[in-house]
Amino acid sequence: MNGLDLSSIDWGLIAPLIVIQLILVVVALINLTKQAQTNGPKWLWVLIILFVSMFGPILYFVFGRSKDR
Repeated sequence: MNGLDLSSIDWGLIAPLIVIQLILVVVALINLTKQAQTNGPKWLWVLIILFVSMFGPILYFVFGRSKDR
C-alpha cells in the first residue's frame, strides 16, 4: 500500500495540535452563536471556522466579531 504509514507519525507532537484545533473550533462556534452581530454573515464565518484549518477560528476572533457590544 502506498498510503501514509500511521505508525511512523510522532503522535506526541501531533496530538496537542489536534486538541488545540478542536478547542479553537468549538470555542469559536459557541462564541459565534452568542454574538448578536458579526462582521459579515454568520453562515460565512461558520464555513471559515470549519474549513480554514487552524486559521479559521483565529480569523473569526480577530476580524469576525463585531466591535459593538
